[in-house]
Amino acid sequence: MATPHNNAENGDIAKTVLMAGDPLRAKLLAQKYLTDVVMYNEVRAMYGYTGMYKGKRVSVQGHGMGMPSMGIYTYELYNFYEVDTIIRIGSAGAIDESLCIGDIVIGMGACTNSNYESQYNLPGKFAPIADFELVRKAVDTAEELGYKYKVGNIYSSDTFYDDAQSLKEWQKMGVLAVEMEAAALYMNAARANKKAIAICTISDCPFTGQATTAKERETKFTQMMDVALSLV
Repeated sequence: MATPHNNAENGDIAKTVLMAGDPLRAKLLAQKYLTDVVMYNEVRAMYGYTGMYKGKRVSVQGHGMGMPSMGIYTYELYNFYEVDTIIRIGSAGAIDESLCIGDIVIGMGACTNSNYESQYNLPGKFAPIADFELVRKAVDTAEELGYKYKVGNIYSSDTFYDDAQSLKEWQKMGVLAVEMEAAALYMNAARANKKAIAICTISDCPFTGQATTAKERETKFTQMMDVALSLV
């Protein structure tokens, strides 16, 4: 059934979905890696495609920026479209100073300043984490392909322009990188008893000022796609 944000019908979407904040990155992945591709969504230009990868059916879709947007799209995929696994392929800013532009970060856990978890009325703080089997397989693939990567906590921030300039505080806790969506993804997965992982590419280094262009973020981050597709 279609939703207000997705005009796919039942059966249009595969059990595993790769998701990118930038819908043009999702389009690139579909065109570069998949065969027999069919577009199932173009509502709000949040493109969604289903195709085949090495004999396996897989979908890829944009999710937009921020936890509210991620929360909407992944909730619908898990709960309305019977998706089992969502793999975020996103960009992130380096907090760990050993990370360089183009390095891969696998988010084992997601710290956050968001109030997203308040909807669950929990008697404490929830620790959003990725699915262990997905993490293990992603690490194995990165090792096999010789890609530079790190595994650990990432920070899902509600703010891109942070007036508090808090990244140094997260750095002292060993947090690797900052992005804006993984915590909501992991919480939606936990609530639906489904699987999730965020695999990100370092697009900028806030402490040094190094940064990629929008076009580079759209087209150049293919190593994380290789890792993500190995999980299908």
